[in-house]
Amino acid sequence: MLTLIGTDISEAVRLLEAGEVVAIPTETVYGLAGNALNEEAILKIFEAKQRPRFNPLIIHISSADQLNDFAKEVPDACLLLAEKFSPGPISFLLEKKEIIPDLVTAGSSRVAIRIPAHPVAQELLKRTGFPLAAPSANPFGYVSPVSAAHVYQGLNGMIPYILDGGESKVGLESTIVGFKNGEVIVHRLGGVTVEEIEAALKKPVRLDLNHERPDTPGQLKSHYAPNLPLWVGDVDSLLQVHSGKKIAVISFQKKYVYPEPAFQFNLSPDGDLREAARNLFRILREVDHLDADIILAERFPESGLGRAINDRLKRASINV
Repeated sequence: MLTLIGTDISEAVRLLEAGEVVAIPTETVYGLAGNALNEEAILKIFEAKQRPRFNPLIIHISSADQLNDFAKEVPDACLLLAEKFSPGPISFLLEKKEIIPDLVTAGSSRVAIRIPAHPVAQELLKRTGFPLAAPSANPFGYVSPVSAAHVYQGLNGMIPYILDGGESKVGLESTIVGFKNGEVIVHRLGGVTVEEIEAALKKPVRLDLNHERPDTPGQLKSHYAPNLPLWVGDVDSLLQVHSGKKIAVISFQKKYVYPEPAFQFNLSPDGDLREAARNLFRILREVDHLDADIILAERFPESGLGRAINDRLKRASINV
């Protein structure tokens, strides 16, 4: 299969309406999109990504007005969060209507629904008229793509078209939020922070980050991994442990000078966690193409988007 990269939204619409899959830009990462109501299209997503079918998908809609089209019930807390953060990097885990195939949810009765903010994704959703299932557009388990070029590196020959919408602005997947017995539960850390959600709701939320038996997308224990072995922890100590190897270091702000690693990458010299999140997957991919033996990464501040960065690094590392 010949994979093309372009900016032709009409071509992407044509392919999606024909039951094909298309890589599309969102503000979080690039997604591999197909008609969420078409089981053949969904199967093509799983096949292109080599993704296990027990791992559910997020569906994307154009506005909060459509939540009731696909969910049996939309709690008030969900509506409040949708008004505050959507369109944007937050997904809502809700009891699904029968119109959503079980293949999308891996047999779960709940479906994760997101309203993307990227204007290209919005235009696609409005012109197709159906929801799009769209996991990250990369081979299963590898680092998520934040540009059309990243998608091409991983899926060239597997899909017909990559719709180029520039580099993703958030750089981390969406936060997934569920609702049960009046409680709000964060199932995946992402582009909207726990602190922001609690401030909007004016009450605390519960974390339930189940990596062993996930029924929400993107929660497998081993995920987002580069090909090079990645260790997370105290980099000064790890540099001593791995002395003699050609080392690449990923840090928040700090520069390491003794022993000096072969390669160093600061995700945000100014100490901005949003900038660090935006750069994380791009830097992981860059490091993976260097002549290095191993990647060492710091633990980031356990607050705001630092929590989500730590989550991704932990699941990409070999010392989980």
